[in-house]
Amino acid sequence: MILNKPLIEINNLTKSYIMAEESVPILKGISFTIYHGEFVAIIGPSGSGKSTLMNILGCLDTPTGGNYLLDGQEVSRMSDDQQAYIRNQKIGFIFQNFNLLTKLSALENVELPLIYRNMSMRNRRMQATEALHNVGLGGRLHHKPNQLSGGQQQRVAIARALAGNPPILFADEPTGALDTQTGKEILQMLHKLSDKGHTIIMITHDLEIANQAKRYIRIQDGLVTEDKEVQPRDSNPICQNGMEEHSQ
Repeated sequence: MILNKPLIEINNLTKSYIMAEESVPILKGISFTIYHGEFVAIIGPSGSGKSTLMNILGCLDTPTGGNYLLDGQEVSRMSDDQQAYIRNQKIGFIFQNFNLLTKLSALENVELPLIYRNMSMRNRRMQATEALHNVGLGGRLHHKPNQLSGGQQQRVAIARALAGNPPILFADEPTGALDTQTGKEILQMLHKLSDKGHTIIMITHDLEIANQAKRYIRIQDGLVTEDKEVQPRDSNPICQNGMEEHSQ
């Protein structure tokens, strides 16, 4: 693994919510570091705090205490507008249920985040088209989600996340809605994106899926209970198909 400087530094991060006028702790003092180009899984059961952690790392929420440094910059105290800028420029999201707009074509779905960058129609159309070609969907540009298989819809979601070339990709249970073979192909695609320099942070409850990353961080009851390097994927039989293959 090639490591250079930290991309994400979390120090004693806490998060509590007010429920029925009581403060309920969700994250209880989490610390870890993620480097540029790593493929890391955050694993934990429902209620462990992993989704709350992802929302904070993705600048969708703010912590109650502790520090979150992104590229050396403290982001946890930023304003909503500043965090929105960080999300738009540096972060792409891939969701379990794809979150595609059903009335839009694959191309139009991928273009959406580029609109918020005030990019010209010509440039965003070019970038969205290239992103779809890169995930093997160059022949499906004008298909709507209901005309695509589950695997193809997830590829559109990945293309959308990639369209602005963000350095960080968050994948929230990216194989959860897919059959086993298609899930393997999506994991292989994430590996290839990591090999190209993207930092991949995958959220999962499944240890078998977490073991497909290069490292996993286990969250239990709001605490880090394990931080483990995973065996090299060359010896892992789940990753055999190339990124150029098409999900049917």
